Amino acid sequence: MSSSEQHPAPRTRPTRVTAAAAVAGLEALALFAGGVYVLVNTLTGTPDGVTQALTGGATLVALGLIPLLAARGLLRCRSWSRGPAIVTQIMALPVAYTLLTATGAAIPAGIALAAAAVTGLVCLVHPATTQALGIGRGGA
Repeated sequence: MSSSEQHPAPRTRPTRVTAAAAVAGLEALALFAGGVYVLVNTLTGTPDGVTQALTGGATLVALGLIPLLAARGLLRCRSWSRGPAIVTQIMALPVAYTLLTATGAAIPAGIALAAAAVTGLVCLVHPATTQALGIGRGGA
């Protein structure tokens, strides 16, 4: 097997793929930060239910892995990464709606999350993205 067969030439990465990866990375960072915040508050404060708070914090940290891995895959132009990235954006929309219907500081957070999710979705479904990731009608 030649060297070019072992290491295929990298595809060029459109700006939209990089933008989608950035959105997914920011969402991963937000999930990690939220999870750590809940965990630290659980350990230093007086939560109503310690077990429930620890589980919630650990769940947020674990959920942060999905967009993080998707962002890494998008940066490397891996076709598998588009699915988890799209699912993450779709799941962010109801969370954004919930934040938008709340009061106080949750409203700007909802606006930011909705804008990020829509931006991510638009970037992920663009034909340049699908082509760069090798997804499409090729083959048969």
